[in-house]
Amino acid sequence: MREISILGSTGSIGTQTLEVIENLKEIRVAGISGNHNIDLLEKQVRRFKPRFVAVMDERKAKILKERLSDVDTKVLSGMKGLIEVATIQSVDTVVTSVVGNVGLKPTFEAISAGKNIALANKETLVSAGQLVMDLAKKKNISIYPVDSEHSAIFQSLQGNEGNPIRRILLTASGGPFRGRRKEELAHITVADALNHPNWSMGKKITIDSATLMNKGLEVMEAKWLFNVSTEQIEVLVHPQSILHSAVEYEDGAIIAQMGEPDMKVPIQYALTYPKRVKSPYPKVDFAQRNTLTFEKPDMETFRCLALAYHALEVGGTLPAVLNGANEIAVERFLNGKISFLQIPELIEQTMDAYTVKYEYTLEDLLEADNWARNFATNLNF
Repeated sequence: MREISILGSTGSIGTQTLEVIENLKEIRVAGISGNHNIDLLEKQVRRFKPRFVAVMDERKAKILKERLSDVDTKVLSGMKGLIEVATIQSVDTVVTSVVGNVGLKPTFEAISAGKNIALANKETLVSAGQLVMDLAKKKNISIYPVDSEHSAIFQSLQGNEGNPIRRILLTASGGPFRGRRKEELAHITVADALNHPNWSMGKKITIDSATLMNKGLEVMEAKWLFNVSTEQIEVLVHPQSILHSAVEYEDGAIIAQMGEPDMKVPIQYALTYPKRVKSPYPKVDFAQRNTLTFEKPDMETFRCLALAYHALEVGGTLPAVLNGANEIAVERFLNGKISFLQIPELIEQTMDAYTVKYEYTLEDLLEADNWARNFATNLNF
């Protein structure tokens, strides 16, 4: 029986991954990790009986260790614990579903240890795409995308090796504020921004979807995952979220992957590739889903998408700065410290104040991320 580890098992992707595993019944969970939700972690340990569980919050780890004194699972803590879960010897695939740059180091360590990656942590490729892909190639491991859009692109490429790509059509729902002008977003509340029309996700990614930064991060991911230029990636707003993304080839043929909006489908494909295993998840009824619409994104109103394209074009350490600044901006918005429209303003000011490095190491990227967070935290509005 195959074994996997899940980094971020208490989040939206992590909990859905465990649901998928329950349905598959052919994969064992060897390790899981969470940040501070030890109530859920305890339930997961008792249900799935992993050998290791890591908690980023060291104080919470001690509490969990006391609660789990009657089971064999070893409780780990901090970044060291995350890395240990990511590098368990018997594991062949690590699902990286932690939110933010915290996933960078354990993903690098997992790849270095020869583990395949089921990637749901956007920030790993956003901040360190070149380094990650170079290391993956060196270690001869596979990176399977878990995001529905990148999974769709990955699936649309199957059987077409060697055929040149004209463009990637990366779809976006448009979020809860699609069609609104900038002046209409001046008084958006946190509750408004968290009310996504199609997807059930964690708070950070839901706010990113509302600002279209999520799509900007996905553009950056797509460049590295599929080895294309920035100009070959076109964002297409598709409110129904049925067509998850597509690839257009040089002959004009477009191959797309479609399905009901359910993250468990791409999660399952990442875990079972190249097999397609029967699942209980909802199937599309085209007689009911009889209208699919598409439109261009409004990058003037939703500046975050334009900023992501700019960071990708400039390159170097700037994407890491954009990512770090965005995490702080979202946090400040969720805490009521800045307005919705100030999210892109804060990010842009942080990017403008930074001097980009074009020759860099992983340590340089972590330093750029830390600089961006400090600058964005202390920026007055």
